[in-house]
Amino acid sequence: MVYFLLPLVAALVSLGQAPSPATLPAVIPIFPLEEATLFPHATRPLLIFEPRYRAMIADALKGDRIIGMVRLRPGFEAEYEGRPPIDPMGCAGRIIEYEQLPDGRYTILLQGLTRFRVTREEQGRSYRLAQVAAVAEATSPDDRFALRTSRERLEALLSAAGMELGADPGGDERVIDTVAQYLRMPSERRQQLLEMDGPLRRARALIDLLSAQ
Repeated sequence: MVYFLLPLVAALVSLGQAPSPATLPAVIPIFPLEEATLFPHATRPLLIFEPRYRAMIADALKGDRIIGMVRLRPGFEAEYEGRPPIDPMGCAGRIIEYEQLPDGRYTILLQGLTRFRVTREEQGRSYRLAQVAAVAEATSPDDRFALRTSRERLEALLSAAGMELGADPGGDERVIDTVAQYLRMPSERRQQLLEMDGPLRRARALIDLLSAQ
């Protein structure tokens, strides 16, 4: 059985046009977590409490507000306080809302922008910085009908499993990437979805996953 995080999906808002991959800075801070947590067309709320990542958010808020989310490789626990290995592909997001709590922690809302590939890491901060190359999504005008059909099939499968998307979940790409981001599945499977070349391929993989339940 799979479970969907409805409250987060219901909170989706219209946030305007995301920057193109070409606008991604060459060096960005990266925030590694246990699994892929951000997809290009989705939003993600996060609570930031570690001192090094609170410093990361403070620095990002002074600049372009962009951070990169990446997955820690399995076995990271022994090296967590240092720089354990990460998957080379992640997703960049822009902080569109934030609040600094009285104890110094941050709550933030990230808007997914584009996937990226880490080319090398840099030193010089308490948190991790990486040189990155943006990875464009494979979409074309010819995909519109297939995206809509896949989105409708995905919604039907979710509804049959007792899961709903909310009142106004947004456009086809956003729906597909939000499902990819929040549907419960193994960490490796979610990373595979992130690495797929565009929302249409992710939608078809999600349909296969739900159909097999």
